[in-house]
Amino acid sequence: MNKLTLKDLPDAAFANRRVLVRVDYNVPLEDGEITDDTRIRATLPTLRYLAARGARTVLMSHLGRPKGQWNEKYSLRPVAERLQTLLEAPLRFVADVVGPEAHAAVDAAQRGEFVLLENVRFLPGEETNDPRLSEELATLGDLYVDDAFGAAHRAHASTVGVAEVMRRDGRPAVAGLLMERELRVLGDALENPERPFVAILGGAKISGKIDVIENLLPRVDRLLIGGAMANTFFRALGLETGKSLVEEDRVEMARALLERAGDKLVLPVDCVVATEASAQARSWVVDRDAVPADVLILDIGPKSVATFREELRGARTILWNGPMGLFEIGAFSRGTDGVARAMAEATERGATTIIGGGDTVAAVEQSGVAARMSHISTGGGASLEFLEGRILPGVAVLSDRTEG
Repeated sequence: MNKLTLKDLPDAAFANRRVLVRVDYNVPLEDGEITDDTRIRATLPTLRYLAARGARTVLMSHLGRPKGQWNEKYSLRPVAERLQTLLEAPLRFVADVVGPEAHAAVDAAQRGEFVLLENVRFLPGEETNDPRLSEELATLGDLYVDDAFGAAHRAHASTVGVAEVMRRDGRPAVAGLLMERELRVLGDALENPERPFVAILGGAKISGKIDVIENLLPRVDRLLIGGAMANTFFRALGLETGKSLVEEDRVEMARALLERAGDKLVLPVDCVVATEASAQARSWVVDRDAVPADVLILDIGPKSVATFREELRGARTILWNGPMGLFEIGAFSRGTDGVARAMAEATERGATTIIGGGDTVAAVEQSGVAARMSHISTGGGASLEFLEGRILPGVAVLSDRTEG
């Protein structure tokens, strides 16, 4: 990576300095309670690194989609409470972003202390990358650290605009430890993987993953396809798909991909079907060429799990994005669970296993094997765009190493 990171700066750069850090604390909430604090915990190495060097750390994040308006439902107060229990340092939460209260809190912060600002998306200029808001945010720090990989695909004021202002004024804009790790692990998988390299793609639609498929196909040794997106490939093979989700306008594209990929692209050989997508519905397994006309395909079957497991057995690098079925319902979770466990076993054999963010993270958490993966990405859309080969604006804007 040719971007400056925290570790490229001398310790003196942080001592008693205001360090403005963009984090991604867009965590799931139920009745005001955090149900998964993975993204908060993922930032702790960066926060502890700064505290140990005497920084006065100012944290900013978004949460949900408040659409530029103040809304208590999307307040970061619950995040502040959870973060305080994880940090070994004082933390102050302020219900302000760029106003007098925010500036007073930052000015009062001592070495090694933290200030968490309120949801930056409460400000209408955030998502439009308003230059005035970028200037105001930049007044809160002496240097900028982006540790929000999950928001790196967004050209917002807190991810791009503030970094541009910092660099214009000769202040560094660098990657945090989490951002650096995400870019290194995903980048190595794409550009310099230990082989064999196997990618697994699932999810609902081929249209949402077509750019990922196009970017991965020439790089991988095997590409395993599951989830509802496999149905479109089944249709391209002339197979019955019943009432399942199929993207009719992508069937020709799927056919062309099959012809181009040859045996590199591996599809399920059997399916779990049901008359409806509910926990109460009767489900059963059929081969892919024996799907009844009145059912839904809702998971890959046991023979497919065995096939995928065999493909993973000798792999040295494995990248997975997208569940194998409707894993939220127990009867349709076995395919996803089987793949998750096969990946965990591959990790123990020495393979590098990467979970590419989004629903796949929830799936491996549900399977109880998350801790057995080499890397779990904190980015959903950002991971997907990175795997598509796109340049992420929140990364592109950071200081180059030549500026160090």
